[in-house]
Amino acid sequence: MLLASVSSSFTSQVANHGAYAVFGLMAIDAVFPAFSELVMLYAGAVGAGVFAAAHHVSLFGGKVGFGAGAYIVMALAGTLGYLEDTAIQAGVATALIDVAEIGWNDGGSFVDAELRPLELVFKLYPWEWMFDDEFGKRLLAASTRWIEPPWKAILSNKGILPLLWERFPDHPNLLPAFFDDDPNAATLGSSFVRKPLYSREGANVALVSDGVIVVEQEGPYGAEGFIRQALAPLPNFSGQYPVVGSWLVDHAPCGLSIREDENPITGDGSRFLPHAIL
Repeated sequence: MLLASVSSSFTSQVANHGAYAVFGLMAIDAVFPAFSELVMLYAGAVGAGVFAAAHHVSLFGGKVGFGAGAYIVMALAGTLGYLEDTAIQAGVATALIDVAEIGWNDGGSFVDAELRPLELVFKLYPWEWMFDDEFGKRLLAASTRWIEPPWKAILSNKGILPLLWERFPDHPNLLPAFFDDDPNAATLGSSFVRKPLYSREGANVALVSDGVIVVEQEGPYGAEGFIRQALAPLPNFSGQYPVVGSWLVDHAPCGLSIREDENPITGDGSRFLPHAIL
């Protein structure tokens, strides 16, 4: 009953204020951790368009109609709100701004709309987009620190896979990989994975087996070029395809995640699974 009462009192606010309401719920969650379930509940609900009073989801003044776009906006809002919450709890002063509001001053700094220098910035805006933007050429001269830093654009680019294989052939942690136009790509035979250089969440990835495309994801990538990588199918557990993500810091293991999808290409609809190491 308490949940129902709280739920009804928040519904209209979330419906009317879209993503900003989720930021508000996350602020409440910082004081009352039990509200974390409400944050996820309403983020998903607004993204799905279940509130009759709402006609769109808004973020930084932009309006997105219900559907996949609204879901993405809510996911981004949830990520930004969560990270802002952790920063606030650590005593870091924060501000949420639209990337379009970032400016430049004569002192060599990126600034916000109030001309305050941006000392440390977390962003969800892709690096390859920033490199093409007018102010992207100022990245090297700016004093701003970025999370993640610009050099991560190299690690996230699929083009690093052929380069790693070229430098460390037959390494046990690597799969054979070549650029799409490299004659050596023929050594993979008729079974391989084709990936765009900038792909995210499985977009525009194709699994080719015996010369036939078995599965292919749609998406906006590919104009930048492709790589080919040896086919290493994920295991199938009752129609679910799990993939393990792991993190190292200074060569020491520090994180593990398991994502599961009904598609052998892990996409943006995959689920993070709870796990324990015993």
